[in-house]
Amino acid sequence: MQEPAITEELIASHGLKPDEYARILEIIGREPTFTELGIFSAMWNEHCSYKSSKKWLRTLPTEGPQVICGPGENAGVVDIGDGQAVVFKMESHNHPSYIEPYQGAATGVGGILRDVFTMGARPIAAMNSLSFGEQAHPKTRQLVHGVVEGIGGYGNCFGVPTVGGEVRFDPAYNGNCLVNAFAAGLADSDKIFYSAASGVGMPVVYLGAKTGRDGVGGATMASAEFDESIEEKRPTVQVGDPFTEKRLMEATLELMQTGAVISIQDMGAAGLTCSAVEMGDKGGLGIKLQLDDVPQREANMTAYEMMLSESQERMLMVLKPEKEAEARAVFEKWDLDFAIVGETIPEDRFLILHGNEIKADLPLATLSGSAPEYDRPWVETPAVEPLDAASIPTVDAIDALKALVSSVNYCSRQWVWEQYDHMVMADTVNAPGRGAGIVRVHGTGKSLAFTSDVTPRYVKANPVEGGKQAVAEAFRNLCAVGAKPLATTDNLNFGNPEKPEIMGQFVGAIKGIGAAVAALDTPIVSGNVSLYNETDGQGILPTPTICAVGLIAAGEEPILGTARDGHVALLIGDTVGHLGQSALLAEVFNRVEGDAPHVDLAAERRNGDFIRDNREFIKACTDLSDGGLALAAFEMAEAGGVGVQLDDTDMRQLWGEDQARYLVACSFDQAEALMVNAGKAGVPIRSVGKFTGDSVKIAGSEAPLSELSSLYRGAFAGAFA
Repeated sequence: MQEPAITEELIASHGLKPDEYARILEIIGREPTFTELGIFSAMWNEHCSYKSSKKWLRTLPTEGPQVICGPGENAGVVDIGDGQAVVFKMESHNHPSYIEPYQGAATGVGGILRDVFTMGARPIAAMNSLSFGEQAHPKTRQLVHGVVEGIGGYGNCFGVPTVGGEVRFDPAYNGNCLVNAFAAGLADSDKIFYSAASGVGMPVVYLGAKTGRDGVGGATMASAEFDESIEEKRPTVQVGDPFTEKRLMEATLELMQTGAVISIQDMGAAGLTCSAVEMGDKGGLGIKLQLDDVPQREANMTAYEMMLSESQERMLMVLKPEKEAEARAVFEKWDLDFAIVGETIPEDRFLILHGNEIKADLPLATLSGSAPEYDRPWVETPAVEPLDAASIPTVDAIDALKALVSSVNYCSRQWVWEQYDHMVMADTVNAPGRGAGIVRVHGTGKSLAFTSDVTPRYVKANPVEGGKQAVAEAFRNLCAVGAKPLATTDNLNFGNPEKPEIMGQFVGAIKGIGAAVAALDTPIVSGNVSLYNETDGQGILPTPTICAVGLIAAGEEPILGTARDGHVALLIGDTVGHLGQSALLAEVFNRVEGDAPHVDLAAERRNGDFIRDNREFIKACTDLSDGGLALAAFEMAEAGGVGVQLDDTDMRQLWGEDQARYLVACSFDQAEALMVNAGKAGVPIRSVGKFTGDSVKIAGSEAPLSELSSLYRGAFAGAFA
């Protein structure tokens, strides 16, 4: 087949700038072949090379005594004691999900699950963080249905519980939804599998499903803005098969028990190209591939297509040759392809053969390590005008509460999570809808807690404080269920980094995240950067999603009770009454103004430690975030099926979104003990009301709990079902 001529148009269509192409010519000393151009495009795009973000990612705290493996591998690995480790990561599938919602979201789940079991861990939990455009936008309904069905369809069939997540709506996502997928698994801490190849002449083995043309160029597409040609990009979206993935996981974990695996890598973004290059580069070796031996499900595939296909459910492994027969038998038992497609070589070469032709012959280490690294110009996000609280009209408290609980941003997400199987494997302790998800570590007395958090409007107003707040809220969500926060993974979703103001948002958020994970001892152990989330020049809200993992040790009880009639409502933490960027302002008055709330990291740590240390006196607990005290009190009352009366009448006290705060429900005697202990610990605490009756009473206004509950539980289905 005649390969196309290398023209300026072809180079540009591969996402390569003229100076980047000039660098390629300098490296190889000649014009690249079409396949080589595709390989450079894949390895040097934003999605794979992190060329705009590497400088700043290096500033994030990634180490700690609990960290076994930080960023750089398929997933992060954290010690949870007793020779066990939790393996976890979060990644985006934003662009594919906007183009083809079901398959985009489904393959996002599949990809993150492979990242986990590639390390030798059996997945035990999944989460997702979803951002859609405004409810009235003509595409939002299709995206919500497609994405939710894709996540449920893949995760449910694979058999992993989806235990938490978040969903938001804002006009900024009208042209570019966000689908961030998280997975966590369990492994023995001395049996973690890594991707660095070792040994010369070792077989390179292709495992799993056959290669097709789906997803060709997907990583390059994910590194570009959208425009009117978006529909033409549909073929770059992969197609997933969760049943094949399940078999691939079982085969891979069984294979690992044979001792045959030297190194292993899943084929994710840029498929065979990225997996082979990363394995060779980390091991200081070259890789030779014979594409005739690659299992193919379509006829007449070219070298270019095979190297850049992002067909799902595939792995690449370097094998101990004496174990070939044993390894092959495992994969044949699971009815999966097992093919030796190449070998490791001592030379620094990435050599691709197809038929009798050399389709690519590139310096492997340079291909991997010489990707452009940009120090993008950036401007600090200017300080916003403080909110004039006096400009906020007086509003009836119950009317305001009704506006929030009937909004698609603050109503129950029951319609979403009921489509996910959150009880499969039978170890889920805390299901979605009640704070952080909790999963038992099977066969032990331990449990792991998982949460996902970010407030994008805070980040836009003040990237540093917004970055801190995302980490702090994740920290609080874990503490509120009694889990000790261990570590975090991030998914940094931003617009076009070539715009200094967007790059400034990214830099500010990184500074805030870095300060918070350092202060709260929750290092970043894995993550993903998703840039160019723009359509026709309109960027998303900056959305640095934080997922955090916490441990409930053997002998410790989680905080999972509900408010009951007669319980006291205690507020822990200081309230100034910060209404800037608040849910009240946005949902009731349609105003987005003011600064993000200040995050006092010392107070976050102190108050979180206090909650965990005093769990025996706490019946129910939630952190305060969007909607402040009023929304938190309603949600706690609604979960317990009991009314609530709040003593505060001041709007700032009721709706302020000050940080480092928790609402606790407990008996009178337990409240006394908590107050005594809080005094000793220097933790602010006060009674703010009680749980009683069957109505919600706030600031002289009242409504039946049943009426508010109906609004809260029915709003999402009413909008999208």
